[in-house]
Parts: sequence; structure tokens; C-alpha cells
Amino acid sequence: MENSSNKITFQFISEPSDVNYGGNVHGGVVMKWIDQTAYTCARTWSQTYCVTVYVGGIRFFSPISIGDLVKVDAYILYTGKTSIHIGIDVYSKDLSKTEFIKKTHCVIVFVSVDSESKPLPVRKWIPQTENEKQLEAYAIRLKELRTSIEKEMMPFLN
Repeated sequence: MENSSNKITFQFISEPSDVNYGGNVHGGVVMKWIDQTAYTCARTWSQTYCVTVYVGGIRFFSPISIGDLVKVDAYILYTGKTSIHIGIDVYSKDLSKTEFIKKTHCVIVFVSVDSESKPLPVRKWIPQTENEKQLEAYAIRLKELRTSIEKEMMPFLN
């Protein structure tokens, strides 16, 4: 596991127990890896317990084969008052190859909470590089889109 304050990387080999009926890694297993890695990133940044409040835009580009080396990158995109927006990229490669291929991307939002599940403030993440600034702008655009999607869905949520 690679660990800096705003990003985490997990690497491991996909196992036969991860297989779906098509012979590849099950999408639900990939989602579990995403959640575990993103939670670790959010928890490391906040130094508090965090709960998932949103998972969106999961895009599976291509399947992961059993026995592949899998790499899951989680990195902070943006922090709100109590929220931590995490970008996730999942890669894999055949062990005989040198380059990873991106397989999945999504965004997960966590909220830092206390022992009574009340939101806690998180320290602000300040992007340093041009890429980090672009990622923060991406997260803010997605946040605005989620607000409009929630309004559209409101009649169907009850």
C-alpha cells in the first residue's frame, strides 16, 4: 500500500473466488475494492470515521481477468465542510506485461462523522498542481450535476 496524505494505492492479485459467470472478476467485487480503498483514503485524510454518502459514475471500461495484478488508486478531488470527494481508478495487468490498463473509474463522497453519526468538519485539501486543480474543478462540476439529478429524482424517492 502506497500512502501519502491525499492518495492511497492498493495492489493485489485477483483470485478465483472473485470470478463471475463470464469468467472475469465480478463487478461487485470491483466495487468492494473501490469502497475499501476510497474509505482508507478518506479515513486517512480525516482521521475520523467516515460514511459513504454517494457513489457515482462507475464506469467499467473492460473486464479484469482472474490472476491479473490489480491496482486501485484513490485520491482526494475536493473537500467540503464535512465531505471528502475521492476519485478512484482501477487498473489491471497480466503479470507477464509491464503496463497497467485502466479498467474502471468512479467518484465516491464520504462524510466524516462522530460516534453519534453527526457530521464533523474535515481539514481543507488544497490542490497544488495543475492536474489537482483540474480534478478539484471536475469534482465541483460533478457536485453541481448531482444536485440537479437529485431534484429530478425527488418525486421518485418517496
